[in-house]
Parts: sequence; C-alpha cells; structure tokens
Amino acid sequence: MANDWATFGSDLHLELRGTRLRAGLVDALREAVRGGRLGPGSRLPSSRSLAADLGMARNTVADAYAELVAEGWLTARQGSGTRVAERRPAPPAARPARPPRPPGPRPAHDLTPGTPDLASFPRAEWLKAYRKALAAAPNESFGYGDPRGRPELRTALAEYLARARGVHARPERIVVCSGFVHGLRLMGEVLRSRGVRDVAVESYGLDVHADLLARAGLGIPALPFDARGTRVEELTTEPGAYGKVGAVLMTAAHQFPLGGALPPDRRAAVVDWARGAGGFVLEDDYDGEFRYDRQRVGALQGLDPDRVVYLGTASKSLAPALRLGWAVVPEELVGEVVAAKEAPSALDQLAFARFLESGAYDRHVRAMRLRYRRRRDQLVAAVAAHSPRTRVSGIAAGLHAVLTLPPGTEQDVLRAAAWHGLAVQGLDRFRRPTTPSTLDGLVVGYGTPPDSAWQSALTTLCRVLP
Repeated sequence: MANDWATFGSDLHLELRGTRLRAGLVDALREAVRGGRLGPGSRLPSSRSLAADLGMARNTVADAYAELVAEGWLTARQGSGTRVAERRPAPPAARPARPPRPPGPRPAHDLTPGTPDLASFPRAEWLKAYRKALAAAPNESFGYGDPRGRPELRTALAEYLARARGVHARPERIVVCSGFVHGLRLMGEVLRSRGVRDVAVESYGLDVHADLLARAGLGIPALPFDARGTRVEELTTEPGAYGKVGAVLMTAAHQFPLGGALPPDRRAAVVDWARGAGGFVLEDDYDGEFRYDRQRVGALQGLDPDRVVYLGTASKSLAPALRLGWAVVPEELVGEVVAAKEAPSALDQLAFARFLESGAYDRHVRAMRLRYRRRRDQLVAAVAAHSPRTRVSGIAAGLHAVLTLPPGTEQDVLRAAAWHGLAVQGLDRFRRPTTPSTLDGLVVGYGTPPDSAWQSALTTLCRVLP
C-alpha cells in the first residue's frame, strides 16, 4: 500500500539519456518544452509521482524542477503545481517572396443541393437519446462489435424501413455503414470480387458515386434517359453496350438531380432484368422520407428483396456528420458484405436506435417535411413571379428543385450567381461525360440555408435568373 499515491499522478513520457539522472531529466524536460510537446501552461506531474514513474529519488526530480524554474522554463506556485512557463512567441518567419493565393470569399448565400438545414438538427432530442442509450448500454457494446452493427439499431431500422419505406428487411440482413458512400464502396468491392465487370449508372448523378465504383475496378456505362426518366429497357435491347453489366445504381424514388420518380413499368423492368441476368439493383434512397405529394413512392426493394440492395442514410434527414447509413442486403450477399467491413461506432448506433424507438425521428422528419415543403412552395412562387420563362421541376420530393433555363444560358447564369455571392450548381455539373449535353438548368438546394438566410438567398436567386 505504500505506493498507492503513485496511481493518482498524470502520465509524462520522457526519454532520459546518459548516466547522470538529474542532468538527463533536466535535458529531457527542456527538450519537451522546446519542441512543443509540453505547451505553455501544461501542468507537470508532482515530483513524487514523476519520481515513482521514473524510479528515482523524489529529491532528484525536485532539484531538476527547481533548476528549470530558475532558467525560466517552468513556474511553480503554491496550490498550482509546476507548469510550463508562458513564453514570448518567436518572431515570425520572413514573408516568402510569393505568398500563397488566399482562398476565395465564402459565398454569401448557399443553395447547393445535397445538404439539409443543419441549424435544425434536433440537438436536445439527440442528446436525450444519447444519454439514455449510454446509460443503458450493455458492457459488451464497448467491445469491437459485430461488423453488421448493433442488433438494437438493426431491429429498429427493420421496423422503421418496413413501415415508412415499404422495405422488406429482417435485422440479420441489415448492415450498418458509415454513410451511403461507405455502403456503396462495400458493394463495389463485393461485386468486383464476384466477377461483375460493369455497373450501369444514370445519365445524371453525383460523380463521386460513379468514380467510387470505377476505383473498385468496375466499368460505369451510363443508361440513357428521356422525359420519363432512365431508360432501363436498354439493358436488354442493347446487349452490345450493356452486355457486361451485372448491377445498376439508381435513385428510383427521386432521381438525382433531375427529380422524377421512375415509372412503375420501368421499375418492374429493371427488377425483371436483375432476375433474368442474375444481377443486382443498387437503390440509393437518399431522400425517401421527404415526399410532398399525396402519391407516396415506396422503395424499389419491395419488388424483389433478393435482387435489390437498399441503401439509405441519415445524412439528409438528420445530418451528414453523424456518419450513419445502412444497407439492406440480399441474403446471398450478407456474408460477403460483412467480411469486407469493420464494426462501426456502437454508441452512435445505440443513440440512433433510441431516437427511432422513441418516435423522435418520426417527429423530426415530419416537422422538417413541412418546413421544406413551405420552402419549395416559396421557391416556385418566387421563380414564377420573377422569371416566367424558367420552369421548375422535380419538386414532388426531396431537398432540391431543377430550374430549366433557356438553351445556352446555364454558364452565364452561374457566372452571375458567383458575382452575387450565390453558391448554386448547374445541371451540367452532374452529367456523365458520355451523355449528350441537351439540358440547361440549375439544381437549387432549398434545404441548405438556415431560416435566417433563406429569404435573402431566394431573393438573390431570382436576381440572377434570365
């Protein structure tokens, strides 16, 4: 019991050199301060604690501290212990002949798509769920965990997805991911290992998703589109172009960025293709909760859970920073997907499970749905009043709208937007390189600005429209 006091000291790693203990300790402490490893104001262990850790006499440590105090490296005050002294900063280095170019000014108004209103994150409800989840967490949840994710969250997700999105899901077929991109990367690795050569993508979409599949070694031919959406029939009628396709990545419920829902006959056709070809449909249900018309569009996965991989995320409904996503995987793929991943953060999963089970998630989604619908209506009314030639489409769901511009005007409008400090993206930004450039338009994200900035962003948008 004589050394119990040593357990109460703070740790300090020092490498002593030489045979003279006191001189070696002084040199090690001086170097730790000089090198910045011990910053100004850092509190050092007590002489008794450090002596016990280093296996030397307490007086040796006390003498070393005293020498460094005398030299100005440390300070010692009654009741405050020994600390690193505050030192005058070194003079700034000479300015380089050619200073780096500073970053451009931050846009005054942000209407880029893909981000929710982050100011509306339900902090109090989330904190409540996190506290309750942490208090009730079983001890084993602090271990390495199941790569599929916590059973509490997978069970809660199975109930929610079946109820809200029409997904046929059992907990054992749900794999929790660190967001949609993580889930898609896993699927790319699994498909490539199964011998899939190509994954067809839509003509318009996020290049980061297509590029991710390409980095997995997969070809990414783009399916053509028409007024009714992606032409999935090309998978069977154009074997020369799509004969090596083993999977299709689609945003069937709300195409990004064009905004339409895949018609029922094409939904059935792409599932029939997957059955006949032994392929898979990767369904990106990125904003499935936010549908504003009366005709709800359920998940494509409900047509065939054995051929459709359902990929969802909390990034649009809550916040991207949570890094929470999920994949509902066909039974034959579960083992391969699990083998390709590691266990995600258990505590965030437990909090989200509690958030779902308590009804807080449903309440938040419904409140945000009303807020976003009101913004959508204000956007449509403002554009109609200020720019009658501009058609607004893709507004039945989601967090963005497409503003169709007169041919040849997209780049001019984008330059005007930048000049007014408005961040917005054009349709061409999302076009696959092999897709002909036939559309001019803006993709306006009305979910991004906080309430305090929404009206000014909308006013600026109308100012730049032709």
